[in-house]
Amino acid sequence: MSDRVVLTVDLGTSGLKVGFVSTHGRIAWRDHVPVKTERQPNGGFVQDAEEWWRLICGMARRGLASGAVPAEQVVAVSVTGQWASTVPVDAGGVPVGECVLWMDTRGGRSTRKRLGGPVAGYSPKAAYLFLRRTGGAPSTTGADPIGHMLHLQEDRPDVHRAARWLLEPVDYLSMRFTGVAAATHASMTAAWLTDNRDLATLAYDRDLVALAGVDAAKLPPLVPTGAVVGTVLDHVAADLGLPDGVQVVTGTPDLHSAACGAGTVLDFQTHLAIGTTSWISCPVPFKKTDVLHQIASVPGIRPHHYLVANNHETSGLCFQWLRDNVLLAEGTDFADLTELAATSAPGSGGVIFTPWLTGERSPVDDRWARGGFHNLSLDTTRADLIRSVLEGVAYNDRWLHECVEKFAKRTLDPVRIIGGGAQSDLWCQIHADVMNRTIERVAEPHYAGLKGAAIFAGLSLGDVRAEEVRELVAVDAVFTPDHAMRARYDELYVEFPKLYKAQKAMFARLNRPRR
Repeated sequence: MSDRVVLTVDLGTSGLKVGFVSTHGRIAWRDHVPVKTERQPNGGFVQDAEEWWRLICGMARRGLASGAVPAEQVVAVSVTGQWASTVPVDAGGVPVGECVLWMDTRGGRSTRKRLGGPVAGYSPKAAYLFLRRTGGAPSTTGADPIGHMLHLQEDRPDVHRAARWLLEPVDYLSMRFTGVAAATHASMTAAWLTDNRDLATLAYDRDLVALAGVDAAKLPPLVPTGAVVGTVLDHVAADLGLPDGVQVVTGTPDLHSAACGAGTVLDFQTHLAIGTTSWISCPVPFKKTDVLHQIASVPGIRPHHYLVANNHETSGLCFQWLRDNVLLAEGTDFADLTELAATSAPGSGGVIFTPWLTGERSPVDDRWARGGFHNLSLDTTRADLIRSVLEGVAYNDRWLHECVEKFAKRTLDPVRIIGGGAQSDLWCQIHADVMNRTIERVAEPHYAGLKGAAIFAGLSLGDVRAEEVRELVAVDAVFTPDHAMRARYDELYVEFPKLYKAQKAMFARLNRPRR
């Protein structure tokens, strides 16, 4: 490659990708390895952050040794990935405990004690201050950085004392490269501790920090999104084989790199991600919150702009769960399963799958919701079950997309699709038919995070202008709605939100922790 190249890291919940990608988004080399999650009692989910670093170093060395990229062309490092997780580290950036993942709810009791009350689960003061200043609020389930920090403070005081900084995963990895602790409005979004009405103010809000009850001294210093944190440490560069002076740009949540990797960085350009989880997002020029549907505009990629944030807890993960736990076909290729699903007629024989396997966030915030197959009969086939999961995720995405369009006050069409699930032509077409929107699939959709991290670095270093990004990102297929399918899908979709409403009370009765 003759381009300037970025060492990119994309840390997903279930897998880690490392690549060497040009600042214009062309991949020269990439690798992928799975990442293990450990479940612990009382709602604990953790990962080994030191293992992430070992894996990244190993893959980076292999990439340079492959000869795909001359080392002297590497000019930057850019990290993206999962967010709303917490890594406790010492002054040198080395973990002093496990990474507490975004799904960990052990801090829920502490969060509710400090912020809970009668206004949608919050005290009036907490609801007013957090929503007005940040656009969101810490989850009363504890499944976010405030819950994690309170959990470490109160349940793991040894780890909390040993920690100099409590970092988001992308900021932790940036610190491993540079030795510098830094965060941004974007990377700290899920902590809800910055006044997002003015993105130029690089400080935590004292009132919010005090209300949350976390230790302000352990929050990393804030720098502008897209700033250069520092250069790669000499000993790290020597170990990996990088040249001197490689710059490290601020880490980004996967939401932000996805916008870059989908080519949707200008206002109202929309993308849909289907990975372990799922979301629908677009840049917007305003700060706004839809409390009812858990949709907010959060600090974005460009100065004074925001990104629509929302999340389905399980999306592509539902397909993996079906394969491994229902079909008992662990190791079977997903392409083989989708090929079988294609033999089922649209509508899956009337079967509706609800994909709320670990609760839901948007467009309903319900930790206790659970999934299910509905309207099964003796005529239901294996192919029907598989297709119903694909369609159920699409129904959920339509439900969310309708809410996002109301949030944006406009039709959002076309929608660019990225993520591992987007590799399936069938799943893309089902989304087009169910949502009645044109779906544009980005080339190599499962590597959109790596490409997006590199393009983000290109924007930060001045190699790329925002107006150029959409044309830089190739689309390999366009799926238009088949109107012959609409009547059947509309009939089934009408029942989808009704299933949640009918079962909401049951979910709470069966799944809410008993005191």
